[in-house]
Amino acid sequence: MSFEKKHWLRTALQIKGSVLLQVLPRSLFCGGFALLITIAFVKGQPVSLPALASLIPNIVLGLLLVFRTNTAYDRFWEGRKAWGKLVNDTRNLARQIWVAVAEVTESDRAGKIEALYLLVAFSVAVKSHLRQEPLGSEIEVVISLDRVARLKGIQNPPLRVAFWIADYLQLQYQRDRVKIHQLTEMQRLLDGLVDSLGACERILKTPMPIAYAIHLKQLILLYCLSLPFQMVESLGWWTPPVVVLISFTLFGIEAIGIEIENPFGRDPNDLPLDAICETMLKNIQDLTELRPSNHPQDLPLIAAYEEQQNGGYS
Repeated sequence: MSFEKKHWLRTALQIKGSVLLQVLPRSLFCGGFALLITIAFVKGQPVSLPALASLIPNIVLGLLLVFRTNTAYDRFWEGRKAWGKLVNDTRNLARQIWVAVAEVTESDRAGKIEALYLLVAFSVAVKSHLRQEPLGSEIEVVISLDRVARLKGIQNPPLRVAFWIADYLQLQYQRDRVKIHQLTEMQRLLDGLVDSLGACERILKTPMPIAYAIHLKQLILLYCLSLPFQMVESLGWWTPPVVVLISFTLFGIEAIGIEIENPFGRDPNDLPLDAICETMLKNIQDLTELRPSNHPQDLPLIAAYEEQQNGGYS
């Protein structure tokens, strides 16, 4: 938003991220058709038909375009909210694992770190799953190669990662590293991660109804091709450029809806999923550098204490 305020003109003239290149061929086609009608009019052909202005009422086409764009933006915003919830649940679950899971042996800390990186792996797996891409080298940074191999080839890798996290939490409860109320809260947060995955899948697998998309395209094309017949008598040779501008506006609004209705890809207007996953990785790395105050500094001492409580030193 700050960039748009400071660089308004630069943003207005920017091509990257715009739909200019997508709609320009269609707009020029309509302009070319308008040029043919103008030439015919100049040569005395009776092509001026102002009555066509009532063929498609402007308000009807306008409402259809607004509905199309709003529907697409709703999908975009729902995707952003789902990823925002995924980020929040990841941070909260990571914090609870790091603070609440007791460390009695040296391997407990290593297990906690592995569980935290599984949370990052879940986000990376969700990203690749939504993009319908195979898991890349990015996930190899956060989990073992053995687990990466087990993820490849399955239909829904994020669910497998969620299973590993749930299995870890259940094991910590069985080993008396967490209390039942702590386990319940952690499982609730893990359920939230899976819910976010489901919300994103719902957006991805529910496209705009094809009948609506086809009808809107037909109406726009019919409207743009009827413009020269309405304008040629009053505008003359100005008809083609005016038709190009109007066509560009209408085709552009429709193209914006198409551009943002699937927000999980790699286009400039899609959600920055790569940056979100990198941020979560940095958050986990920062968290693992902290030492909870309720954890003893010297793990061998607590192990010896537990041995004494269980019957004395051996």
